[in-house]
Amino acid sequence: MSRRYFGTDGIRGLVGESPMTPEFVMKLGWAAGRALAAEGKGTVLIGKDTRISGYVFESALEAGLASAGMDVRLLGPLPTPAVAYLTRTQNAVAGVVISASHNPYHDNGIKFFSAEGKKLTDEMESTIESFLDLPFEMNTDSGLGKVSRIEDAAGRYAEFCKSTYREKQKLSGLRIVVDAAHGAGYRIAPKVFSELGAEVFAIGVEPDGLNINHDVGATSPRALAEEVVARRADVGIALDGDGDRLVMVDHKGVVVDGDELLFIMAQEEVRKGQKPPGVVGTLMSNLGLEQAIEGMGLGFVRANVGDRYVMQELESRGWTLGGESSGHLICLDRTTTGDAMVAALAILGAMRSSGSDLSELSEGMVKYPQHMINVPCKDREDASHPSVQATVKEVESRLGDQGRVLLRPSGTEPLIRVMVEGAHQALVEESAQVIADCVSSVGH
Repeated sequence: MSRRYFGTDGIRGLVGESPMTPEFVMKLGWAAGRALAAEGKGTVLIGKDTRISGYVFESALEAGLASAGMDVRLLGPLPTPAVAYLTRTQNAVAGVVISASHNPYHDNGIKFFSAEGKKLTDEMESTIESFLDLPFEMNTDSGLGKVSRIEDAAGRYAEFCKSTYREKQKLSGLRIVVDAAHGAGYRIAPKVFSELGAEVFAIGVEPDGLNINHDVGATSPRALAEEVVARRADVGIALDGDGDRLVMVDHKGVVVDGDELLFIMAQEEVRKGQKPPGVVGTLMSNLGLEQAIEGMGLGFVRANVGDRYVMQELESRGWTLGGESSGHLICLDRTTTGDAMVAALAILGAMRSSGSDLSELSEGMVKYPQHMINVPCKDREDASHPSVQATVKEVESRLGDQGRVLLRPSGTEPLIRVMVEGAHQALVEESAQVIADCVSSVGH
């Protein structure tokens, strides 16, 4: 039986440790090439973020893929959604991204996209994993792939992003601070907003291979908030290291997260008479988002945490709009995957179309306080223990219809995540601690 390497967002690990060693990555490229070659020889695109280890893994991947007979086209540093876009428009059989997204530089990972610019199916991932169990066998000379580079990859993606902006009134007169997290969008993001007419001030655009996501970007928006206030800008836009997460800041320096941005996009569609049937959030989406979406007469569904699961719900229902609190926002009427640039342009379009600023647009959603405690555990089944479940029911009865409880075993660590949400901060924190203490006592 094949070992499982793929997680919900590709393969990740600490650089230099299994599975993120050059040897493994080369074997992975070969295994992916063998799996893809079953449908005939084709081209695979490779993009990366700005981590210093990307140079090594890029070379290893291209060697593995070429050894299996696949042609390779290198894209250089490019956001994850750009690789998805170019994969489907360049008639490639697959796209690969070397990135650990919002993680620090000493992590790295590998993500795959299908020819349609979507995540690989579970079946294809299993096929690749089955080839990883086989001995490496390089094709003969006549069966090797070739490697070349797409020199204008960034420009093509920038033009695509601009094409998704739907308002006649461009961004002229807007003062925008863009934070690219010293990541893959460091050149493209300022360029796109500037070419649409905005006055752009850029931070997080000096990658050195080691500073990706460090105190900047969507996971650390404080620097952006301070810059927006200092520049007296109208809005701030923060990407994460690989450009698929978006967090924004209003003119007062207040952070607007993925839940609020998702609400704004749904609200704009309703305002324009293009009422969507529903919106997909996750188990972690704020209760205020659910209530605001349902208040507009739309359906609201919670998927498991992870953009893969949001996508699955959207596709199964034929809906187009979904996302996560973290800023993974999916607009299937514009593109095939979560894309921070595309989502930011949708929000800016809503500002232009409505004549409202970001603060005003987000007023229709009232966020509930949330409190999470990570409880170390030996057995993830502790969350289902009768005493824990009894405590959860007691807390839920106190919260009533103005709150909720979520117990979620971590998929990667020996932890049970206890999250309580409600109308009153003190009650939320107290309730979360009560449940956490109960979970902890069960494990001892």
